[in-house]
Amino acid sequence: MAKRIVTIILLLLVTPLLATAETEMADTMRSNGKIYVVVTVLAVIFAGIFAYLVYLDRKISRLEKEKNHN
Repeated sequence: MAKRIVTIILLLLVTPLLATAETEMADTMRSNGKIYVVVTVLAVIFAGIFAYLVYLDRKISRLEKEKNHN
């Protein structure tokens, strides 16, 4: 119980410091126009993951149909 309380207190103390650092980084990237590069790269990565999952789903569905027919 005491470990949980200490952990919660530490998280409450550290979180505002991390949020400030992230805001400064985001502001700097936004002012330089690099935030759009980051967003584009993340969008491409997520689109690739989504496309791969759709491909796997279709392949698994096809294999299940073949198994059921035999």
